[in-house]
Amino acid sequence: MENTGFFFISQLFWLIFLFMIIMPILQAQMLQWSRERILKAIEDKYGSKVITLIHRQETRSLFGFFMMRMITIEDSEAVLRAIRMTPKDKPIDFIIHTPGGIALAATQIAKALADHPAKVRVIVPHFAMSGGTLIALAADEILMDNHAVLGPVDPQLGAEPAASLVAIEKLKDPKDIDDQTLVKIDMSKKALKQMYDTVVNLLVKKGHPLEKAQIIAEELSQGKYTHDFPITVEHLKQLGLNVSTDMPEEVYALMDLYPQPTGIPAVQYLPEPVRRPEAVKK
Repeated sequence: MENTGFFFISQLFWLIFLFMIIMPILQAQMLQWSRERILKAIEDKYGSKVITLIHRQETRSLFGFFMMRMITIEDSEAVLRAIRMTPKDKPIDFIIHTPGGIALAATQIAKALADHPAKVRVIVPHFAMSGGTLIALAADEILMDNHAVLGPVDPQLGAEPAASLVAIEKLKDPKDIDDQTLVKIDMSKKALKQMYDTVVNLLVKKGHPLEKAQIIAEELSQGKYTHDFPITVEHLKQLGLNVSTDMPEEVYALMDLYPQPTGIPAVQYLPEPVRRPEAVKK
């Protein structure tokens, strides 16, 4: 009897263990299939090639650990491959949701989108900060939710804003600045100039007059704001960027398929019933 009980508990343990391994894989695959269906629906509706760059904190491991994701070189490699495979006469709808990431990777993506001969729309359902904003500037049209935001593209040297490092020169005599800080100041000046030139070149390539491109580049790349400052739709329109709030409903459905980590939700609400137009008229 004791052996039978031990055998039963052992079998139960292994069944639970296998379940814990298989279930996250199955859930991830089901999410992937659902995402692909929506991507196909958007492509059919607009006759475009849809590429996504969505960074969420998804649980992907056996015990549910997650990590913050940002734009990486691997992302740029995958995006460049997708753009290369897209026919030159086919529009691209680029859906992005990201806090930013490696400047090199974001610049590569932005330049590749700017060089695509057909129309490019960058779609921002919630936010595209830093490198995400640089990518948005490569679009012929930016589609945003009414409350979505972009952010400044001023360079950061590690955790230090390049513009703030350059400002040290105005606060101290060179003899009072240590050598390491002087090196950082020199690097910051180069980084600010490089980002300014990159933004100007992207905007001019998308048809903006040089003078307007220079004004936008100065506003967004030279440290006028903190790096996490939210730049609204109204602000972007005032700068002269081609921004629309005609957000496809399918994009919201797609974002629902990128869940945040499981656990006790911070936000809860009861969904409102869908009101059909004919019901409203009655």
